[in-house]
Amino acid sequence: MDQNIKQAITKGETSLGIEFGSTRIKAVLIDQRFETIASGSYEWENLLADGYWTYNLAEIIKGLQAAYSEMKQEVERKYGVTLRTIGSIGFSAMMHGYMAFDSTGELLVPFRTWRNATTGAAAKELTDKFQFNIPERWSIAHLYQAILNKEQHVPRIDFVTTLAGFIHWLLTGNKAIGIGDASGMFPIDEATQDYNEAMVKQFEELIAGKGYSLKLKDIFPKVYTAGEQAGVLTEAGVKILDPSENLQPGIPLCPPEGDAGTGMVATNSVRKRTGNISVGTSVFAMIVLENELSTVYPEIDMVTTPNGSPVGMVHANNCSSDINAWLGLFREFAEAAGQKVDTAQLYSVMFNKALEADPDGGGLLSYGYLSGENITGIEKGRPLFVRSPESNFNLANFMRTHLFTAFAALKIGMDILTKKENVAIDSILAHGGLFKTPIVGQKIVAAALNVPVSVMATAGEGGAWGMAILASYMMNKAGQERLDDFLDGKVFSNAQGQEIYPDGSDVKGFETFMERYTKGLAIEQAAVDNLVENWRN
Repeated sequence: MDQNIKQAITKGETSLGIEFGSTRIKAVLIDQRFETIASGSYEWENLLADGYWTYNLAEIIKGLQAAYSEMKQEVERKYGVTLRTIGSIGFSAMMHGYMAFDSTGELLVPFRTWRNATTGAAAKELTDKFQFNIPERWSIAHLYQAILNKEQHVPRIDFVTTLAGFIHWLLTGNKAIGIGDASGMFPIDEATQDYNEAMVKQFEELIAGKGYSLKLKDIFPKVYTAGEQAGVLTEAGVKILDPSENLQPGIPLCPPEGDAGTGMVATNSVRKRTGNISVGTSVFAMIVLENELSTVYPEIDMVTTPNGSPVGMVHANNCSSDINAWLGLFREFAEAAGQKVDTAQLYSVMFNKALEADPDGGGLLSYGYLSGENITGIEKGRPLFVRSPESNFNLANFMRTHLFTAFAALKIGMDILTKKENVAIDSILAHGGLFKTPIVGQKIVAAALNVPVSVMATAGEGGAWGMAILASYMMNKAGQERLDDFLDGKVFSNAQGQEIYPDGSDVKGFETFMERYTKGLAIEQAAVDNLVENWRN
């Protein structure tokens, strides 16, 4: 047993981060070396109720308690101490969405998550009004859509917040929100580090014309930046978080944040001119900007880092699913031939073949659209692979083409930032399962974005760890030490990572592929128009 860790736990020289993800609630307790000393989790799923994707309020509390309890039990098992104090706590959750309460604290309608695509009319009207991109999942779009729908609960609204903001309010009594999470509720003014005053006025004038007198500053949580204290754990909060009441009240809480912000912290991507790219079923990149964009782009969401710097976010719906499906087919072939193939070996062999390919993928073309793709305007999923008789059809080019297409829609959005807006990017940190095979994925992303790409060992730590880091920053920063300096100098000072620079022929090859990809979107649209979903029937 590590006596130093036991002593740190007893003295409260720890920080706790709890993040509510879309499929898992995770609690991570770290020490002052920023290493995880205990964790706990709770699996959950959203449900469709009355036409809205939601999570049951009782399960939100149950999941919070279960994740905390499992972490607490691990502390007792590993270190032989009962958790009675913690140096600092922070909560984070999937961003956006809509939780509206009346003056008694009653939830007026079930929590409406980011996944709901029910606010199209509101989002479009507000985007036009503000001349600022308002995505459908933002809280203000949900609120305005409820007004447009003349929903009965609207006149009773006293408080609107996000999931992370709700948990924080429940445990502290303070209606607070971190600036990163706030930037998914309403546009933020970087100069004031608060909701954009001019747009607040525009919104209030807009709804006054419809007979509503809501004041955003009254019903939205107060905005805090990273490093500020946003409340303390109350006695009532203790009873919710730790029903055994071993934990003592009075523990300071940092501002609650969104999962985008904790992802930036966990990948050390909060400094201007840096960014991170997260790869999975979907893919998104977040670039910390030096300046505001010159105009509105529907392909780019504007949010902020936890310390208030503007961030351009490009999100594509499709990434690795079609690659996984094709590799499943190759696995079937191997097994039919009597060869048992290890998954890691299968991916390693196939991915590395892409390094032997023609720079542009040999004239092949693929769209891995299992679902519609917002950036290219394709409404439904039709995975498609196509070639001409002149294409150089071999395994290396086949794999390179599928890796290229995984990042092609993202590249369209990123090109807006780098080519139209001349955004400078010094480095990007990539994380996700696609990078488990060394070098290959990094080389592809470096070629797509024409920027150095790193993969760090710590990138897999996740958002709950990132939230614990934000809680630690509040307590352990030196004076006015900036968040990016704290991360560089303390948290990531010994982080191991490998950086790959773009290869000139790869970059040129990707550009050639993108010309083919852009022209071929008409083929993909034809597949949507003519390949009906139940064609076998």
